[in-house]
Amino acid sequence: MQTVNVMDYDVFSGDLDKINLENEKPLVINTINAYSFVIASRDPLFKSALQDSDILVPDGFPVVYAAKYLQGSRIRKIAGADVFYSLCERMNEKAGSCFFLGSSESTLEKINKRLMIEFPQIKTGFHSPPFKKEFSKEDNSIMLEAINSFKPDVLFVGMTAPKQEKWVDTHRDSIDAGAITSIGAVFDFYAGTTSRPSSFWVNNNLEWFIRLLKEPRRLWKRYLVYSPLFFISMLKYKFKSS
Repeated sequence: MQTVNVMDYDVFSGDLDKINLENEKPLVINTINAYSFVIASRDPLFKSALQDSDILVPDGFPVVYAAKYLQGSRIRKIAGADVFYSLCERMNEKAGSCFFLGSSESTLEKINKRLMIEFPQIKTGFHSPPFKKEFSKEDNSIMLEAINSFKPDVLFVGMTAPKQEKWVDTHRDSIDAGAITSIGAVFDFYAGTTSRPSSFWVNNNLEWFIRLLKEPRRLWKRYLVYSPLFFISMLKYKFKSS
């Protein structure tokens, strides 16, 4: 597996399309960005979940820049949406199966309708868990039963970070799936309940700016506080290791 160490995280630097999905145990794919890095520095369980990932993709230009600044390595940004489309395309080609865990029933219905048009060969399953801060044992049992009775090639989990990553890390050994990836925001993007900025902004590393303009009350802290904190951590790491 091609990786670059970025401040104690082994960040994926390879090609998504060449990832081997035929494994005895579920392949856990997560994303890391400036926000999740800072949150994980304060949440040991979240940090462990990210470090336990089989594949940890660089979702954001700060992580890409840190790889270049700290290691001299050029890596490509891979967003959660990139992971989603790559896996869906591969599942569509082989008539595989995908299960969606998370979000509301209405959002899942919109996802299903779009999948039927864009990826008609994929067999799909869905489950909307209760919206709460912590799941009960009964909640977890119901979710695991829904997943394992379907036995998906790919399990998409959308319950927002860090909740989704920690849930997967806790239950990964009890999940019967080929690959598991936590991509909460993509559920809303794909369903159309939240619009993603155009490719112009994405390709110029300014997707964050458009998202901030659209949802300033929800995202101001993520981009105006956590991103600067990430770069401060990067500089501290550089001076500490030099």
